[in-house]
Amino acid sequence: MIDALTQALHDALHRLRLHLAAPRALLALGVMGVLTGALAALVIIAFRFVVEGTQGLLLPGGGAEDYESLPAVVRLALPIAGALLIGLVFQSAAAGARQVGVVHVMERLAYFQGRLPFKNALLQFVGAGLAIISGHSVGREGPGVHLGAAAGSLLGQGLELPNNSLRTLVACGVAAAIAASFNTPLAGVVFSMEVVMMEYTVAGFAPVILAAVTATTLLHLAFGKEHFLSVPTAELGTTGELALVALLGLLTGVLAATYIQLLQFFSTQASGRPLWWRLTLAGTITGLCALPAPEIMGIGYDTLSATLLGHLGVTTLVTVLVLKMLATTAGIGLGLPGGLIGPTLIIGAMAGALAGAALEWAAPGVVASPAIYAMLGMVAMMGATLQAPLAALTAILELTGNPNLIMAGMLAVIIADLTSFRLFGKDSVFLELLRARGMDYRADPLTQSLCRIGAAAAMNPRLAACPQTLTTAEARAVLERQPQWLLVDSEGEERTALAAADLARWLTQRRHKEHEVVDLLALPARRLRALPIDLRATLQEAHSLLEQSQADALYVRQTTAPLFSRVYGLLTRQDIESAYRQSLG
Repeated sequence: MIDALTQALHDALHRLRLHLAAPRALLALGVMGVLTGALAALVIIAFRFVVEGTQGLLLPGGGAEDYESLPAVVRLALPIAGALLIGLVFQSAAAGARQVGVVHVMERLAYFQGRLPFKNALLQFVGAGLAIISGHSVGREGPGVHLGAAAGSLLGQGLELPNNSLRTLVACGVAAAIAASFNTPLAGVVFSMEVVMMEYTVAGFAPVILAAVTATTLLHLAFGKEHFLSVPTAELGTTGELALVALLGLLTGVLAATYIQLLQFFSTQASGRPLWWRLTLAGTITGLCALPAPEIMGIGYDTLSATLLGHLGVTTLVTVLVLKMLATTAGIGLGLPGGLIGPTLIIGAMAGALAGAALEWAAPGVVASPAIYAMLGMVAMMGATLQAPLAALTAILELTGNPNLIMAGMLAVIIADLTSFRLFGKDSVFLELLRARGMDYRADPLTQSLCRIGAAAAMNPRLAACPQTLTTAEARAVLERQPQWLLVDSEGEERTALAAADLARWLTQRRHKEHEVVDLLALPARRLRALPIDLRATLQEAHSLLEQSQADALYVRQTTAPLFSRVYGLLTRQDIESAYRQSLG
């Protein structure tokens, strides 16, 4: 009975894998999206409980971010000690396991079909927790994206799902992580598709939306439904104030380009340096910055709320803005396992608050509310840094619950984006950091389309494997299965695919004895040089293998044991082109 149930489960999983290889397996992907959203949310909620609970126990005021209450000597020593501890943890791991964060997720999508290792995710959880708790100027969103993506990837890897669906589960995990970090389900979806996946498809959106909804529901159960930020409802006083918003967008674009340049500078300085040296330097810079400005320590959401409510003076805003930018870029650029989205929002809000204060001083009565400019600076800075205007706009709408910001926000973010990208040549900060490692992220339509389709969905299953020599009786028995291709066995990986029609024609053209031996490689027939490809591979992987090897075809197989594999079909260039055209239609 148990054996029968095990076999039934195995068969059901196999059918699911073959089904998910198709680009429009929406129902099955939707179910997987819900599972991924729940798993990613539980990881993010656990991360928040660990970090915030530890901060509450360690900090004098009992609050999660009350670093201002620490004595000066502790503010200096805590980041250094935290950096050294992170260095010891990371030094004990293999070099490949130390890659973490959003850039790591994009690298695995670009070069490893979204297969994220568990060890990297574990180091991300521990390292980011230590970085935030010890007061480093980093965010939890980048680590959250890695943890959410890893949750989806590891779920898919555990079920041995095809790589095209694995990529979708990574997108689901990213959206769920952003949703569970900020209580922003729509921003999570847009961030996942615009920043990480860089594509918009119906098949991609449906499971990602379900993942974000699932994660947000679990977040509400754990932390409640309140908006992430409590800000006054305000709007522009006059239409003419849009000119000032445009000026804010221009200035924020310059600030975003400077921010990215500093990150690139510190990343370059980190190249080739020992891990302990880099992290100790990062901790020292953060500790020194925290002496005059303790507000830069930790994620800084308490400082963000104070900025939006207008509780910080101009001197404090300038000091914290400059030192927050320095501590963040140094920490992340030198290798701390933290995120930069949270600090980006804070820096943008401070820049906007300063601009609003300057405009109010220069033109009294013209500016409706300086708080408006703080919120607009936040959206413009996020949009320009990530080159993701839609993600920034939806994030601010959901964070503040203020729809009056949308029109002005659209103007500010697009001008900031254009300033950073066109005037200073800065792409998304994640792409810039990825290229600094000597890698790139291809987002052209052909690559995206081929990544969405599994080899199993496009292969020709009418394939029969047979030895090079067989009797005419055996040959007729093989042809009775009505294959289109015959895959001739050989000792190596490379095999020959023979057109079955040619063998049938040869058998009918002359009379043969039943026991006459036929050499399939000696027959006058159409032959294809075929190499193996895994059943889970995408058409993009198949296309790359065909181009690199100059093979004529690929035989799709699944290895179930070291010395045993099963062949499922044959994939030619024509099959790939046909599947691609069907996906467009």
